[in-house]
Amino acid sequence: MKVRVSHILACLDQFAPFSLAESWDNVGLLTGNPDRDVTSILLGLDPSIRLLDEAIARGANTIITHHPLIFHPLTTVITNTPTGIFLEKALAHKINIISCHTNLDHAASGVSDALGWALGLTSLRPLRPDAIAATGATGLGRIGIFEPPLSGTAFLDKLLQTLQLATIQITGRIPEQVKTVALCGGSGSELAETARTRGADLYLSAEIKHSTARWAEECGFCIIDGTHYGTEQPVMPFLQGKLQTLAAAKSWPLAIFLTQTEKHPFRSYNKTTVPLTQQERPNMQPQE
Repeated sequence: MKVRVSHILACLDQFAPFSLAESWDNVGLLTGNPDRDVTSILLGLDPSIRLLDEAIARGANTIITHHPLIFHPLTTVITNTPTGIFLEKALAHKINIISCHTNLDHAASGVSDALGWALGLTSLRPLRPDAIAATGATGLGRIGIFEPPLSGTAFLDKLLQTLQLATIQITGRIPEQVKTVALCGGSGSELAETARTRGADLYLSAEIKHSTARWAEECGFCIIDGTHYGTEQPVMPFLQGKLQTLAAAKSWPLAIFLTQTEKHPFRSYNKTTVPLTQQERPNMQPQE
């Protein structure tokens, strides 16, 4: 059976309905042809040129990313800019680009669920449930528990391992014991007060605002910034598994790859790290 782009969109809509996306978002098929046959699929968080080159090398003609390739309306397509280079190459190679962004954030078993499961939390439920959700299973963020609870140190060690980070930023008081954890994969500064109100021992998210960090410091409430990439990356293996299960149920002979080239965009640097290479050093004039 031939698998078309429209079939993939229908599968995604089953477990991450596009109707859940925020009104300001841009999800679904962003470039390509819904009637085109799918050779194979490559999954990644970001629609980067590196990811596109990996798809071409693998022979995958469909890319599914979390973050949208086209977020704001384009008035021009200049082909010596990152977006222009990506679009020109994707169209030239007839590669379909699909985004599952805030629909996957809100979905039951979405971004924050995947983060919670990766950490070992149980009894996950939405931190801010969607008002229109009939079952209460959709919404932003999640809150869950460790059973048995972890010490603060054990939790931090587990967090660094799960997020594959060398360092994290923490504000507020680190709890001696961590049982109830609120979290939101990606940017979630606005849910910090909700996390505290709902009885979380700490809140894990990313892109925490300075004012929110100061508030947490004054309250003694622990907030951890696990970076945008770090807190969202766990959803990609989950998305791969979900698509593979649906493809198998439909007997689709379809390979679904997880990117092997995508990496965290930030690197840690401090006085104990290996010095910058000559190529990475800024252009500095010698002092007289």
